Amino acid sequence: MGIVGVRAESVTESFAKVIHGLKVGHLTDHVIQKSKRMILDTLGVGFLGTSTEVFCKASQYSKIYSSNLSSSVWGQPDFRLPPTYAAFVNGVAIHSMDFDDTWHPATHPSGAVLPVLTALSEAFPQRPAFSGLDLLLAFNIGVEVQGRLMHFSKEANDIPKRPDQLKPLTPVLAEKLIQQSHTKYFTHTQRFHPPSVVGTLGSAAAASKFLGLSLAKCQEALAIAVSHAGAPMANAATQTKPLHVGNAARHGLEAAFLAMLGLQGNKQVLDMETGFGAFYANYSPELLPNLDSHTWLLDQQDVAFKRFPAHLATHWVADAAASVRKHLVADRMLLPTDHIRRIVLRIPDVQYVNRPFPDSEHEARHSFQYVACAMLLDGSVTISSFHKHRINRPQMRELLRKVELEHPLDNQPSFNRLYCEISVTLRDGASFTVRSDTFYGHWRKPLSQKDLEEKFRANTSGVLSCDTVESLIKVVEKLEDLEDCSVLTTLLKGPSPGQVLQSSPASIIPTRNLS
Repeated sequence: MGIVGVRAESVTESFAKVIHGLKVGHLTDHVIQKSKRMILDTLGVGFLGTSTEVFCKASQYSKIYSSNLSSSVWGQPDFRLPPTYAAFVNGVAIHSMDFDDTWHPATHPSGAVLPVLTALSEAFPQRPAFSGLDLLLAFNIGVEVQGRLMHFSKEANDIPKRPDQLKPLTPVLAEKLIQQSHTKYFTHTQRFHPPSVVGTLGSAAAASKFLGLSLAKCQEALAIAVSHAGAPMANAATQTKPLHVGNAARHGLEAAFLAMLGLQGNKQVLDMETGFGAFYANYSPELLPNLDSHTWLLDQQDVAFKRFPAHLATHWVADAAASVRKHLVADRMLLPTDHIRRIVLRIPDVQYVNRPFPDSEHEARHSFQYVACAMLLDGSVTISSFHKHRINRPQMRELLRKVELEHPLDNQPSFNRLYCEISVTLRDGASFTVRSDTFYGHWRKPLSQKDLEEKFRANTSGVLSCDTVESLIKVVEKLEDLEDCSVLTTLLKGPSPGQVLQSSPASIIPTRNLS
């Protein structure tokens, strides 16, 4: 493909102009309200994630670093790290249970952005202070950049496929690829986990805005971020997958810091097949609209909030299974598994979430079969549903052996179009079928504010005091009125009294232009 045409402005420059040029006045009430919901939910799942094994491993690793600059790890009052590593471990916590928000095209937009902004607002105290509107603007720019980039690729509209769906690269096939310009081989086979790709650039964009980088340095930050981006799909459903979001936060922030110091990259990196196009075979970049005609993607496409910690596609399965269960057993009664002869799930052909006998919590979170059986057995899917002893109980393994998958041609692997139909046949011949087109929490059926806050309370109750939890809800609710983000970051530290922020070297604090 090469560089797109010869024109006065490149796609990369148009992105830099948007990052640099958008102001608080461009934010709409609709976008502010949606993004506050995203921020509250992301904080909640992040606090919950500090109890996970993967968070403990990532935070232990990060302790080897020291710096005069430091930021808090959420809910850990005595644990501070350099801002890049605070962003890293908080990002890992957010995605450690796959409980964070999900967008279309498929990615997790908030986890790579919010930890960067809380780390920066704490490590770089400013006069005037970073305000809640400063944070909202940078947060939305980070989300916007991710969405715009994903719209440049047709394959990004579909849920990524697992690597074992790809054809083996034999010498004969390799020759065909050369002749066909690789297009057919890679069509609809995303090789990289989206948050590790677009999330890294979203992080860089948000950090660039928050730090007040010039237009030229915003462009450089994007170029540097592309060289930090990408993680293979092979690590899906493992402890390593949460690192993808943590690394996106860290690497995007590093890109902004390096751009501040004058590091340069390819100024047309978003225009080129060998630049950002390396992540997507059918990459077709376009110039962004001018600022005077800018509209926010979040105004047009809301995010989904999860009610239990698992891959979003499994929420359709859980919704359908809950309805079928009502035909099989009274509420809160045990399901008579020996009465069931066959369970059929009619779902999209997504091997990424096709795991017949998961052996770990991470595999279970990425299993159509497991989530369906958990809902049929227990009448609910919760955090404890993914504990090892629940995965390996005999009734679960018995039920999993009865599950079959069917892939109707009209059931597309897209979070905007997929459905789930479940049929349960009993040994006496009776059969019950239910179809779910939209689950509660999807953008077509959004969580109420009350239920979103209840999810936040449940996720934070083991980490924060009740008073701190309620204070955080109130602060995020009125974030656009917050004059000093230190009010927020002090609450994020956890239960102990707030600590005095360390001053930062003046040489690294840039001039801000966030009005």
